[in-house]
Amino acid sequence: MAHKKGQGSTQNGRDSNPQFLGIKLYGGQDAKAGSIIVRQRGTKWKAGFMTYLSADDSVMAKVPGTVRFRGRMVDVIPADPSLPRLAMDTK
Repeated sequence: MAHKKGQGSTQNGRDSNPQFLGIKLYGGQDAKAGSIIVRQRGTKWKAGFMTYLSADDSVMAKVPGTVRFRGRMVDVIPADPSLPRLAMDTK
């Protein structure tokens, strides 16, 4: 029996690239406008106040501000005081 494999191709030798999914900015961190907050497949996290879902279901910030997680919703509290606020943030 041969102790080395011949010229044929091997069955192993393949590996997929990582997808780099997950939370990129945590609650309390500052987000720039357009920055990715969560990379995901499907909608585990839903876009909340001042955020939007991109074509690949990533949650992104519309305006600069502070990230906040509210259950499964992801919000951005605007840094600019002239922008509208979420009703629960006005005190």
